[in-house]
Amino acid sequence: AEERYPDGVAEVEGLQDIVEKVLIEAGHAKTAKAYILYREKRRSARESNALIGATINMFTEYLNDQDWRINENANTQKSINGLNNYIREAFTKNYWLHEIYPDEIRDAHTAGEIHIHDLGFFGPYCAGWDLKQILSKGFGGVPGKVESKPPKHLRSFLGQIVNSTFTTQGESAGAQAWSSFDTFCAPFIRYDQLDYKTVKQALQEFIFNLNVPTRVGFQCPFSNLTFDIVPPRTLREENVLIGGQLMPETYGDFRPEMDMLNMAFCDVMMEGDAKGRVFTFPIPTINITKEFDWNSAVTDKFMEITCKYGIPYFSNYVNSDLSPEDALSMCCRLRLNTSELRKRGGGLFGSNP
Repeated sequence: AEERYPDGVAEVEGLQDIVEKVLIEAGHAKTAKAYILYREKRRSARESNALIGATINMFTEYLNDQDWRINENANTQKSINGLNNYIREAFTKNYWLHEIYPDEIRDAHTAGEIHIHDLGFFGPYCAGWDLKQILSKGFGGVPGKVESKPPKHLRSFLGQIVNSTFTTQGESAGAQAWSSFDTFCAPFIRYDQLDYKTVKQALQEFIFNLNVPTRVGFQCPFSNLTFDIVPPRTLREENVLIGGQLMPETYGDFRPEMDMLNMAFCDVMMEGDAKGRVFTFPIPTINITKEFDWNSAVTDKFMEITCKYGIPYFSNYVNSDLSPEDALSMCCRLRLNTSELRKRGGGLFGSNP
């Protein structure tokens, strides 16, 4: 013992190792076996007491606002659901740091040299989804869970987007993104013969539903919609999908309906909720290309909500080596290049997209 602990300080497990070794070497096998069983029992008791103490401490910190992490996410509020999420995140972080990341990463995070965001979620960051999958197959695909046929009307299409967003949000820590939102919605307006008032009402329902805090931790899902403003080149000649069936018209034929939808979207976002508060989600991303119409009424509308709330993100493709067809924006910092995934970039705010 003196050789192993020259400074005279020994830990519990180390002393027990020595006792166990001495008993075996002295020929007291029966006593050694009993000691080993006793040792395991005491180890389990210590770990159990440590877990109980940690659990009580986590409850106390949350209930008394003693941990800065309680307010780390601006989308959360104190609630029973928030408490459950706070406790779950603590265990998930430990798994990431002690089982997934190497020691040097864990030590750097613990020391504050780096910060690993969303350690409390055991899953991916953001996710981008293709609206054509909903248009062609509907909402479903999970065995034993409710499924919907491909939408035939604007309201059902918007409803399936909401359901998909809430469902997939449970599998990702960050944003759920949908590209070409206005392009894919526009044909339903003509086929349903909808006027502006009806379109605005449908979008109001859609936006309100996306802001309901039913996500884990009493949050609403982090949703992102990309607006083309004008039909993109890749979709202009593509036949539209209604009810899972290809129609004779192409998406390039529905510019007036796109304008109506975008105007209505801006009006709903401008008005806010029942108390005039800004809608946090969905976050609109506007694709800026050389074809962008800076003098249109739709552009003026988006600039109005930009001035009032700073809501939209603008994805700048002018003088860029990428085009909207090559990149999918998924949140304020993440953009996927579908043509060259290894390309380095700085997100929406970087000089290199």
